[in-house]
Amino acid sequence: MSDTDDTKDTGKKPLRLKRPGKLELNKTVDAGMVKQSFSHGRSKMVAVEVKKKRTYAPDAGGKMAQVSENSAAPAPQAASAPDAMFSGHDDNLTDGERLARVKALEDAKIRAAEEEKRRAEEEVRRAEEEKLRAEEEAKRAEEEARRAAEAPASEPGPAPEPMPVVPGEEPAADKGRDDKKAKKAKKAKTDKVEKSDKTERVAHVPVRSRGEERRRSGKLTISSMLSDSEERQRSLASVRRKREKEKQQQVRARAEGMKIVRDVVVPETITVQELANRMAERGVDVIRSLMKMGVMATINQTLDADTAELIVTEFGHNIQRVSESDVETGLSGGGDKDVDLKSRPPVVTVMGHVDHGKTSLLDALRATDVAGGEAGGITQHIGAYQVRLETGAKITFVDTPGHAAFTDMRARGAKVTDIVVLVVAADDSVMPQTIEAIHHAKAAEVPIIVAINKCDKPDANPQKVRMELLQHEIVVEEMGGDVLAVEVSAKARTGLDKLEEAILLQAEILDLKANPDRPAEGFIIEAKMEQGRGSVATALVQRGTLRKGDIFVAGAEWGRVRALIDDHGAPIDEAGPGMPVEILGMNGTPDAGDVMVVVGDEGRAREVTEYRQRKKRELRTTAANRGTLEQMFERIKEGQAQTLPVVVKADVHGSLEAIMAALDKMGTDEVKAQILHGAVGGINESDVILARASGGFIIGFNVRANAQARDLAKRDGVDIRYYSIIYDVTDDMRKALSGMLAPTLKEEFLGYAQIREVFSITKVGKVAGCMITDGMVKRGAKVRLLRDDVVIHEGELSQLKRFKDDVKEVKEGMECGMSFAHYDDIKEGDVIECFEVIEVARQLEG
Repeated sequence: MSDTDDTKDTGKKPLRLKRPGKLELNKTVDAGMVKQSFSHGRSKMVAVEVKKKRTYAPDAGGKMAQVSENSAAPAPQAASAPDAMFSGHDDNLTDGERLARVKALEDAKIRAAEEEKRRAEEEVRRAEEEKLRAEEEAKRAEEEARRAAEAPASEPGPAPEPMPVVPGEEPAADKGRDDKKAKKAKKAKTDKVEKSDKTERVAHVPVRSRGEERRRSGKLTISSMLSDSEERQRSLASVRRKREKEKQQQVRARAEGMKIVRDVVVPETITVQELANRMAERGVDVIRSLMKMGVMATINQTLDADTAELIVTEFGHNIQRVSESDVETGLSGGGDKDVDLKSRPPVVTVMGHVDHGKTSLLDALRATDVAGGEAGGITQHIGAYQVRLETGAKITFVDTPGHAAFTDMRARGAKVTDIVVLVVAADDSVMPQTIEAIHHAKAAEVPIIVAINKCDKPDANPQKVRMELLQHEIVVEEMGGDVLAVEVSAKARTGLDKLEEAILLQAEILDLKANPDRPAEGFIIEAKMEQGRGSVATALVQRGTLRKGDIFVAGAEWGRVRALIDDHGAPIDEAGPGMPVEILGMNGTPDAGDVMVVVGDEGRAREVTEYRQRKKRELRTTAANRGTLEQMFERIKEGQAQTLPVVVKADVHGSLEAIMAALDKMGTDEVKAQILHGAVGGINESDVILARASGGFIIGFNVRANAQARDLAKRDGVDIRYYSIIYDVTDDMRKALSGMLAPTLKEEFLGYAQIREVFSITKVGKVAGCMITDGMVKRGAKVRLLRDDVVIHEGELSQLKRFKDDVKEVKEGMECGMSFAHYDDIKEGDVIECFEVIEVARQLEG
C-alpha cells in the first residue's frame, strides 16, 4: 500500500548516567515519512512515528543491560538472508528472542509481497480506466463532429467563399481544427486532474420518475434552437393560469344559464355580511333588498332570523333556521329496537319515617347480598348499591337521604326510581313523614310497595297500618287494591325474601328493559368534591354501557372517565344498565338529578356545557322562574296554568283539615287548587323543594319556616304566605282562583244625542251639531249611529267640542259638536247612542 523511506540508525545508547545524580532516558520513537498511494495515480506523504521496544538481558557480569538494536537488527543489504540476523551480538540473545526475530522477519516479507501484488493490480485497474475514458472521449468527439456535419446539410445555401491564405500562416480551417484539438486535450487533462483531487465524494444524480419527460441533453446551439426537431415546453404557471381561466368561464356560464339554489343555515342573529357569504351573493345586493323592504342596514349590522328568512327566500335559496339550543339536538341518541333490549335490574328507593327502621331495613337488605357476604361486608357506601340474590337476580337500591333529594331529582326532570318501598312501623302506624313520602311517590308517578316493619314487636298491629293507609288512597291487596304490602322485621331478618320477591314481581310487571350496546346514559345521584380525588359523582346507568375513557356530559359539566368504582369499592372497567357506579375524572361538580350522556368527542362536550353554563348564568341574573304569587297570576291569565298548586302547613290537624276542605270546595270544572302536600308542623326545606318542583307556593297557618327553608325559598323564588285567620286563606285562594277565570264584558248605557245639523270642515271631515236629549256623552266612549231606529254604524267618538273647546263630557239639555273616528256618513235627524264597555271579574261561588 505504501512505500516506506527507511530512516537511518539513530544510534541510541543504553540507559546510563551522564552526570552523577541524574538519570536520563533516550527516546524510543523514530520519526519517518510514508508515501500513501491512491487511485488514479494520486499519492500523499504522511509522517509516521515508530515506537521501538527496549530489550534487556543479563551481561557478562550478571547485571541487566539494554540490548543494542545495532547489534540485533540485520543489515539492510542482508535483510533477505535470515541467518544474517544472528550476526553481531547474537550471542547475547535468548532462544525465545531469536525465534521472535525470525517470525517478525517472515511476516515482514509476506506483507511486502502482498503490498507489491496489490500495487500491481492497482496499476492494471488504473490503466483499464484510462483506456475506457479515452474511448468515451473519442465517441463524444465523433458525435459532435456528426452533429456539426448534419447542421449545414439540413440547411442548404450558398457555399462559403474560400478564405485567403496569408503566406507564412496556416489556413483558418486547419488552425481552428488545431485549436479545437488543443482545447479538447486541455479539457480532458483538467477533468482528469479534478477527478484525481476529489476523494470519497458521492455525486448526487437526480432520479427521473416514470412518465416524466426526458430533459434536454447536450449543448444548446443555434442550429438546434432553429430546428423543429424539439418543441419548447410550456411552463407550469402558464398551464395553471389557463386552467383557472377555463374554470372561471364555466362558473360564469353556469351562473348566467341557471341559478344555483343553496341551503342557507340562519341562526337566531346574523350579520348582513355573513348572510351574503352563506348565500354566495354580493353584500351590495343584500343591502339593496333590505332597502326595498324598508330596512336601512349596513354590511356589519345584525339581522334577526325573520328578516334573514325573507332575504333568503327573495334570493331563491332554501333556509334552515337553527338556534343555540340545537347543540343539544341528538345528544341522547334515538330510540332502541326491541331486539336490542335486554332486562335490567329495577331501581328501588326506600322512603319512610326516620324512626320506622328504614336504615335497619337497608342494612338487612344489604346483608342478603351474595357478593357482600355478612352484614358490614360492603366496604364503601356510595349512595347506591346493588344486591345480587341467590337466584341470580339483581336489585339496585338508591339511598336518598330524606325526601328532599328525591324531589330535587324530580325537579330536574330525572326519573331515577322505578319502585318506591314505603317503610311503615307496625307499632307507630302512619306518621306525618310517612304521608309526606306518599305524596312524593305519587307526584313521581311510580308504584309503591308497603313494607310493614317491626312486626316482631308485641304491640305490632299491621292491620291498623293497612287501615290508615286507606285514608291516603293507598289500598293494599288485602283490602282489594293493587298495592303490595309485605310484613318484615329488619331486626329479626324475617320477611326480607318476600319483600325482594315483591320487588321482582313489580319489576316484571313494569317490564324494565334497556339496550346495553350503545353509549351510556344515566343520572347523577350525588356529587361531591374530595381532596386528592377531585370531583366524584355517583351515577346510575339507565341504558348503554359506561366504559373507562368515555367522554360524557352531566348537566353543565363534562369529563372523561378516569376510573369506575362499584358499590364494593373495587375498580371496574365498565358499568351496564341499572348499575350504580362512582365516576372520577369530572371537570366540575354537577347537581343531583342531572342527566349524564356519553358523547363522541371532547369538542361536542365543550359545546354543550358552554351553552348550558351560559343559560344557567342568564337564569341566575334574571328573576326567579318560579316567581311570586302575583307573577303566577299573570301566567294563569295568559292561559299557562289551569290548576293552582299549593303546599299547606298548619299548627294543628283541625286547622289543616278545614283549610284543605275549603280549597277542595273552591274548585270548578275550569279551575281548581292542587294540594301538593298538607301536614302539621313548621315549613322545612322539603316543602320548599316540593313547591319549587311543581311551580306552586306555600301556605303557612300559624307556623313559620326555619332558616334553611327561608334561604332556599329566597334563592329559588318560592312564595311563602303566612296566615293566622282561616278566612284570609280562603279569601286569597278564592281571589287567586277567580283570577284564573276569564272576565265578563258588560255594556253600560250613557245617553242619547240627536243630530240637528251637519257641518263639513276642512282637514276634519263632517261634524255633527247635536243636542243631548238623554243622559250624557263622554269623549272616547263607544257610540252607535241610529237611523230610523236601525243601527248603521258602531265605533268610537273621536272629538267632543262645545264652543270650539274640547270637553270631556256634555250633559243632558246642552248642545255640542261630535265627530266619529273613520266614519263620515252622518245625516241630519240621526240619533247617536253613547255607551261604555266594562270588564266584570267573575267570582267563585261560595
